[in-house]
Order: sequence, then C-alpha cells, then structure tokens
Amino acid sequence: MLQVGIVGLPNVGKSTLFNALTAQQSALAANYPFATIEPNIGIVSVPDERLPKLAEIYKSEKILPATVEFVDIAGLVRGASEGEGLGNQFLANIRETDAVIQVARCFVDENVHHVEGSVDPIRDIETIQIELALADMASVEKRLDKANRTAKSGDKDAKKEAEVLAKILPVLEEGRAARTAELSDDERRIARGFFLLTSKPTIYAANVDEDSLTDPSANSHVRAVMEHAEKENAETVVICAKLEEDLVSLEEPERMEYLNDLGVASSGVDQMVRSAYKLLGLMSFLTAGPKETRAWTIPIGTKAPKAAGEIHSDIERGFIRAEIVSYDTLIELGSENAAKEKGKMRSEGKEYVMQEGDVVNFRFNV
Repeated sequence: MLQVGIVGLPNVGKSTLFNALTAQQSALAANYPFATIEPNIGIVSVPDERLPKLAEIYKSEKILPATVEFVDIAGLVRGASEGEGLGNQFLANIRETDAVIQVARCFVDENVHHVEGSVDPIRDIETIQIELALADMASVEKRLDKANRTAKSGDKDAKKEAEVLAKILPVLEEGRAARTAELSDDERRIARGFFLLTSKPTIYAANVDEDSLTDPSANSHVRAVMEHAEKENAETVVICAKLEEDLVSLEEPERMEYLNDLGVASSGVDQMVRSAYKLLGLMSFLTAGPKETRAWTIPIGTKAPKAAGEIHSDIERGFIRAEIVSYDTLIELGSENAAKEKGKMRSEGKEYVMQEGDVVNFRFNV
C-alpha cells in the first residue's frame, strides 16, 4: 500500500492532524518536542460519495472504500541531516514514504511551545527543506562520483545517470528541492531511481486556528505558505487540525452542522485525503454486487488486465474482457439491466485504459 508521510517541526500539529485523519486518538499529541518517536501508521479511507449510491442500487451488504496509509513521523530540527535530534530516524522514515504532507504552523498560541521560539511557517518549511536537501546532496555526490567513474568505461546508462545527477546537484546546493530541477520526462524517469527525499510529491498543510477557517487568505502566514507552494507547483490545504481532531467524536450530521455554523463547506481532513490520493497519481474503479460495493485503487493510466489484477492475480492472468458502464450513466439509468438495455454497457479488451468512475465486471478464464 502506498504511504504518505506527515512531517514538520516539533509542535506544529503533525500528530493532531494524524489523529484527525485516522479518526482515532492513537498518536500522542503532547506539548514538547519528540512526542512522536516511533512513527504511527494509520489506514485512511478516501471519501467517496458514489459508494453508498451504488450500494443502494446493488443492495450490497457492505461498502469498502479506497484507502491511503498515513505515517506520523517524528519532528525534525536543525541539524537533522547530521543526526541532530531524531534526524537519522526522521530521514529513514521519510525515505520509505511515497509522498509527503508537510505541516506548517500558521497559528499563534502562547500555550503551545514552538521549537524556534516564534511562528514563521516559511522559516520552518525552509528548515526542513534544507535538511532534506543536505541529506540528498550527500547521496547525489556519492552517486555522481560512482556514475562518472563507470561512464568512463563507455557505459551509456551511467553517462545518462551522471548527466541527470549533475543537473540536480546545483539545485540541492541552493537548498531547493530536487523536484524543482528542470528535467525532461526521460530524465525524470531516471531521477525516480535515485529515491531522493526532496523529489517526493508534497502537500503543504497550513495548520490554522478556528478563526482563520472562514477566510484563510486573511491569515498572512497562510498566504505565505500558498505563495511558497505555488513556486514549487505544490498544493496547499488549509486545515485546523485541532478542530478536526475534536470533530472525530461527533456523528456525521453533528459534524456537518458544526462546520456549516463555521461557514466551512467541507472537512479539511476530507480535502487532505483527496489531495493525497491525487498527489500520488491514483484513481478508483468500482465494483458492485450483493456482497459488497468497493473502490479499487490503481495508478492513472492503468490498462484493464492490470486493474483486474488488483482484485486477484488469476483474473489478470485469465482476462477475457471488461464489461464497463460509467458511474454517472448507471446512476442516471438506475440499474445495470437498464444500462444493458440502453446499450450503455461496453465490452473492453486488453488495451483499454481504465477511467475514473468505471463500474466494471471482469470476465476471465483460468
């Protein structure tokens, strides 16, 4: 399962956000650095309003949404790239994730200590970015030296690798993320093999107080985070982690009523999960029947046989065809039989690229 790491300086709201995301009080949210030492891991459902409607049509016994795994990683401090604080552990934990949510504190509260003594989200973001860039620099320099030596023997792959590394190194030396380097599509494919910390897709979570939720743009800290993210072609999600954590104890109707009273259209947690799903380049196809209605996670661009393999390897191996109707069409017509009668049920072969919201039944023979 793909993982999203939640990172940030100590006391910016990482564990509080994790608790809200996973709808449980499993992470210790304490007012001192390194409250989180071992990473907490939680499986989070991707909000999908289509599933209950499909389940109603098929009279399904249960609903199984798509999921993303979130990891609450220990707080980072200056010098982490050299092992300060829990630096070595932090770097190892983040290296194992597929994407990153970086929590930036955008609220002032004298009762919650900040490790740097004041609230400045851009300084905090740059602190983490510099530490990650320093760790990546050491890795790139070592790899570049080896690639250059191998390239001298005429190894074409090593030469290409060295060229890409030589483009990334100066970016890291400036304290910028490797993902901002100007690379061609082929060069980016090569760079993915380096597994650099700063190449991971990133969402900035602007953690605000309750008063800032109705008009986040009025918060100067939020504006600064958004401007920074825009320069990196990254996304910003505004969230009040403490509020979201408190909402966990409420039933859904009470939760929505509370948010409406605040003038907020939807939960920041829902936005965060959807953004993480999108960030990882994922999509869902749907299956439905009397036993269950389910969303299956696949990378965007997946062909039908590979998608079938997500259900079971035998279905991929014996793939014959995929019988597909779009979710919107199915809801409009009201049943699978109606879709067949109207000629809206398609039969797709091995080269079909799955689309978001395909409701599918795979035919196979093994």
